[in-house]
Amino acid sequence: MWAEESTRFTTFGPVHVIMLVTFVLVCVPLVRCGRRHRGTGREVRFSRAFAVLIPVVTVPMQLLQLTPSEWDLDTSLPLQICDFAWVLASYALWTRKRWAAGVSWLWGLTLTLQGMLTPDLASGWAEPRFAMFWAMHWLIVWSAVYLVWGLGLYPGWRELRIAIGLTSLWAAGVMTFNAIIGTNYGYLNGKPNNASALDYLGPWPSYVVIEVAIVIAVWTLMTWACVRRTRTAAG
Repeated sequence: MWAEESTRFTTFGPVHVIMLVTFVLVCVPLVRCGRRHRGTGREVRFSRAFAVLIPVVTVPMQLLQLTPSEWDLDTSLPLQICDFAWVLASYALWTRKRWAAGVSWLWGLTLTLQGMLTPDLASGWAEPRFAMFWAMHWLIVWSAVYLVWGLGLYPGWRELRIAIGLTSLWAAGVMTFNAIIGTNYGYLNGKPNNASALDYLGPWPSYVVIEVAIVIAVWTLMTWACVRRTRTAAG
């Protein structure tokens, strides 16, 4: 079993389940830590240490993908939404600005989490790309969980508008790049090779339009819940 998954990743196979369980188990203490850290010196120290940890882990792994042995035009360039999300997550942790925390949370709890549930990952657990994928995705969502559910930096309607704007800019730029170069970053120009939620949304390009509508609807509901919670707490 382990020998097989060291060379070929299986969705919801034993290794995948372990990765997801590990992710969930770490979320719980992060929320508790954040709530204990609120308004104390530990909030600054922990957040900034976490902010530094993210590039320390992700940058070497991304540079590895640019080496001749790992280079692949279709996957090596830092153009996926998560490649931007980890930068935003690090910035949000360092500054604890509400807009950055909110956008990171909206991205993390939907796009990044969906990537973890249905990963388009050919590498097994013993390969560098496997480590990079899970480390990056974990850190993005963990940072959002700490900032929002832990420190209480809940997003509002302004953060929703910023998230939609930034995501639209990313999608337009990457879709154009894909069309010119012939790649498929973000799966904006074609579906993943492995099974994913996009399989239920019809062919290209209709699935992109439907996906955008679903994401905006989910983000709106998430933001509405946060706004309502914030108003209730203030009242």
